[in-house]
Amino acid sequence: MKNKFFNFLLLVLITILICVLVTPVFANIPQKIIINQDSQSNIVESQKLYESGRFAEAVQILQQAIQEYQRQGDSFKQAVALSNLSLAYQQLGDWQQAELAITTSLELQKNHSQNLAVLAQTLDIQGRLQILTGKPELALITWKQTEDIYTQIGDNSGIALARLYQAQALRYQGFNQQAIKQLEQVNQTLKSQDDSLAKADVLLSLGDTLENVGELEKSRLALEASLAIYQRLKSPENIALTLLSLGNNARIQQKNSQAIAFYEQVFNISPSPLTKVKARLNHLNLLIAEKQLAAAQVLIPEIQSLLSEMPPSRPSIYARINLAHSLGSLNTPTSEIAQLLATVVQQARSIEDIRAEAYALGNLGSLYEKTRQIPEAINLTQQALILAQTSNAPEISYLWQWQMGRLLKAQGNFTGAIAAYDATIETLNSLRTDLVALSQDIQFNFRDNVEPVYRESVALLLENSGEKPDIPTLEKARNRIEALQLAELDNFLREACLQGQKVILDQIVDQENPNTAILYPIILPERLQVIVKIPQQPLRHFTVNKSQAAVERTLAQLQEYILEPDRTEEVQTLSQEVYNWLIQPIASNLATSQVNTLVFVLDGAFRNIPLAALYDGEKYLVEKYAVALSLGLQLSAPKSLAQKPVNVLAAGLVQPPPQFPTFPPLPGIKLEFDLIAQTGASTKKLLDQDFTSTTLEKNVNTVPFNVLHLATHGQFSSRPENTFILASDGSINVLQFDNLLRSQSETNTQILELLVLSACQTATGDNRATLGLAGAAVKAGARSTLASLWHINDQSTAILIGEFYSELINNKVTKAEALRRAQVKLLTSYPNYSRPSYWAAYVLVGNWI
Repeated sequence: MKNKFFNFLLLVLITILICVLVTPVFANIPQKIIINQDSQSNIVESQKLYESGRFAEAVQILQQAIQEYQRQGDSFKQAVALSNLSLAYQQLGDWQQAELAITTSLELQKNHSQNLAVLAQTLDIQGRLQILTGKPELALITWKQTEDIYTQIGDNSGIALARLYQAQALRYQGFNQQAIKQLEQVNQTLKSQDDSLAKADVLLSLGDTLENVGELEKSRLALEASLAIYQRLKSPENIALTLLSLGNNARIQQKNSQAIAFYEQVFNISPSPLTKVKARLNHLNLLIAEKQLAAAQVLIPEIQSLLSEMPPSRPSIYARINLAHSLGSLNTPTSEIAQLLATVVQQARSIEDIRAEAYALGNLGSLYEKTRQIPEAINLTQQALILAQTSNAPEISYLWQWQMGRLLKAQGNFTGAIAAYDATIETLNSLRTDLVALSQDIQFNFRDNVEPVYRESVALLLENSGEKPDIPTLEKARNRIEALQLAELDNFLREACLQGQKVILDQIVDQENPNTAILYPIILPERLQVIVKIPQQPLRHFTVNKSQAAVERTLAQLQEYILEPDRTEEVQTLSQEVYNWLIQPIASNLATSQVNTLVFVLDGAFRNIPLAALYDGEKYLVEKYAVALSLGLQLSAPKSLAQKPVNVLAAGLVQPPPQFPTFPPLPGIKLEFDLIAQTGASTKKLLDQDFTSTTLEKNVNTVPFNVLHLATHGQFSSRPENTFILASDGSINVLQFDNLLRSQSETNTQILELLVLSACQTATGDNRATLGLAGAAVKAGARSTLASLWHINDQSTAILIGEFYSELINNKVTKAEALRRAQVKLLTSYPNYSRPSYWAAYVLVGNWI
């Protein structure tokens, strides 16, 4: 799209703002290219080529223009062209040439200091290069410079855009909340401005960026504000682009009928064939996801017709590959898909786009993999991988490294396959921040494109190392599982989490807490693998010959039956089966080592069941061991709460807000609070109307406490927007936890040792809902989190919670042991609450000491 975005001091210059296909970090922010109004026709042509995604051709024409300006002695026009050249090189992944071009441009502009608007835009391009080459700190400094320049020349739209760039740099560094605050400030600034295309452009980018950080409602409002301006200004293509973003927003929220309606509007309004194709492809993918295959087939000829009219460019190439993926889901003959992909490869070569060629070749290799033409697939994948690495495209490289690993495994070359998987995971680790910064509508489906890499790698390691894998192999396997868990949390929270100082769990077990064992059950396609760390002993490992399907079936039955009062016998049978998988093979070793605490680093469906309820035929696991969960191999500064005064900030809600009618009242909360107070703990209570998000935040910042107890309904879900707790004024989303709870650290040096969520539950029908529990634990910044997996009778909850605090405060035991004793008390002393459904729901996550 074109529009006059900046008023330059020199009338001969006009800035054109265009939306381009960019790398993931910048998927939501338009990048500007600078065009000189006096320029020769070839400069105008380069702008058109760049705008259409034909970057290599744009480079050639810009190089010719630079030579011409140099001959003319026009250093200013040369500087402008060099800035644009850097931008084009960035699209091609040629960082060295991009750096040379932008540095030369800035050097030339020292003689033209009066042209501040052009300098600001050049600095914008330099900041973009800095962040793409892994220097977000420098990018932030650069974009603050551009904000200062735009402020100096009174360009409000430029200021807003510079702040948007800064938010991206903050997010890239992991400062998610700072990024959101920055975006909210941009939003406030824009409200006071008059309608303009520039204002609408920034609102559109703001909406896309807010979506990217998980603020879906704020994103929708910004997009609607942008749409209203574009409509008043009668700008059809911009209206269509905003509707496309609104469709993507609805799609993320699984409002598929709304999304389809938006995509239909885009198709009808947009004058751009590329935008029409994007809308139709998104519509097609939604229909396929919903199994509406007949309706999907109807769209194919129209998409093919639109694509046939489009000249080769990176966007059109990616659109054709997108179509090839969809055709594969519609039982299209393989030969037809192969022909489409072969054509795409030739188109990428014709425009000299190495990155697009790498993507196309790899996809063609993937097709050959599916048809079991392994040698041909390996050849294509090797070509694709070399090109992806040449063009500095790790987000593409990892796909083809993974593909190579699968192909070599299929050939029986296990050594080569392991090396390929190692390379894949190394690339994924380097991409950790980039993956969470991807726009959600284009983000890789985590379960399809990331999770399998780790699982297949671990399976390859353990299944090809004999009956007794060596210690380095076991270390490597469990490190991979931890990396998977961190990647899952990153994907859930939309940010790189669990940073900072950590202590290795092995060190705690061997030195500080030598009565604790750590178990790592790993669910693999063909069998269950278990790695165990027992104090003062090397890692050990055993295999359970149960397939992933069989394991998940048993665990799903146990998860269902444990809540049904007439299923006690079935629950014990299933619990004993799981006990035999995980504990029985090492029971004698645990006894010999005098282990009294078991810490589980859980994988997959194991997170959905209460391990305290495992049954050995006579006793539940909790009767012999304290049980805790860890999010990985490391723990944040593990310290005991037993030697410290316990100061509790307790907030509770007996009657849920009227907008949440499905949640019942919790009259037992008052008894729960009374029992906590009876332990002698210093307690500040916020009950019912005194418990709002505002009063909670105020007390977090003013009341000294090291335990936060939230006795209110809440829900854990695999989707962050559906993970929340209730206050009297509505819900508090998990993504707000760090902003609300961690503000304590800015005003109070006391650490949040324990977060208690005593009335929460996992979302019904969500097999990955415990991700929400892990996300809440991380977002709260607590060293330990005690939470319930399902809603329990609030009378039994009050008793258990009271016993937990009594043991923790009066008997000075570890948190895990305090929970164990409270659960056993309910099991043995309260006949009405002896079933596991009453006492087993509570799990301790994090520091168990």
